[in-house]
Amino acid sequence: MIEARHLRVLRAVAATGSFSAAARELGCTQPAVSQQMKALESSTGTPLLIRTGREMRLTQAGEALVRHASGILAGLTAAEEEVAAIAGLRAGRVRLVSFPSGSSTLVPCALAALRAAHPGTRVSLVEAEPPRSVEMLREGDCDVALAFRYEGATAAEEWGDLIVRPLLADRLVGLVPEGHRLAGADSVTIGEFADESWIAGCPRCRRQLVEVCESAGFVPRIDFATDDYPAVIGLVGAGLGVAVLPELAIESVRPKGAVTVTVEPAVQREIVALTLPDLAQVPAVAATLDHLARAAAR
Repeated sequence: MIEARHLRVLRAVAATGSFSAAARELGCTQPAVSQQMKALESSTGTPLLIRTGREMRLTQAGEALVRHASGILAGLTAAEEEVAAIAGLRAGRVRLVSFPSGSSTLVPCALAALRAAHPGTRVSLVEAEPPRSVEMLREGDCDVALAFRYEGATAAEEWGDLIVRPLLADRLVGLVPEGHRLAGADSVTIGEFADESWIAGCPRCRRQLVEVCESAGFVPRIDFATDDYPAVIGLVGAGLGVAVLPELAIESVRPKGAVTVTVEPAVQREIVALTLPDLAQVPAVAATLDHLARAAAR
């Protein structure tokens, strides 16, 4: 195997014409230069220098190796500088995937702070709901996944193979039209909505809604279903039904014609940032996790 340090010695010998001059240029001893040249010739399996008295010239193989050495060493230098920049957060890329209400609340603050602290780090963002976002992480399509799971998540939603950075507990709250009979209540039980028309959110939130209502002894009559939280809020504000949404979803939209009420018993979803164990060691990924955690703590 040809080593970079041996190529540097060969290039110095070729440029100066002697071991002693090469040693002075490299800041080492003449025996060290001689030893490294012998090691290089052993690696290549052919002589690289012809020694005639005090003079020294390259063999054909030596000339070929010197010709390639400059490009190889320049490439290694560039690689070392790029890696150092990434390690020092002067460069780097992070691919982030997030669910929509996280994209509109936690992500903007986190990425703005990350850019201010490390302007050389680039972050790209795409949206996906879990479990698809978690699949993207495992498949190598992103570096960090902002995800959530509800209490009592199934085994299919386990994250034992991932680095899990807890961010916050996002409580579900009721959303009713301004003129609704429960609009001014301090808190309500989910059972008090048994006879209402429901507007449901994303598929996972829909399943959670049905489970919560069934535990209260009724099956919700879902008249409208949409993955778009502003649409849910708009439908409630128009008096077309009631809904239960995560606080993060309501935080990102100004409810018009709708008010929130506290629902008991409390139901929460766990908001986390996920990454792979090896990726967690990458400085730009670690910094992204830190800034997401700080954004969630505000």
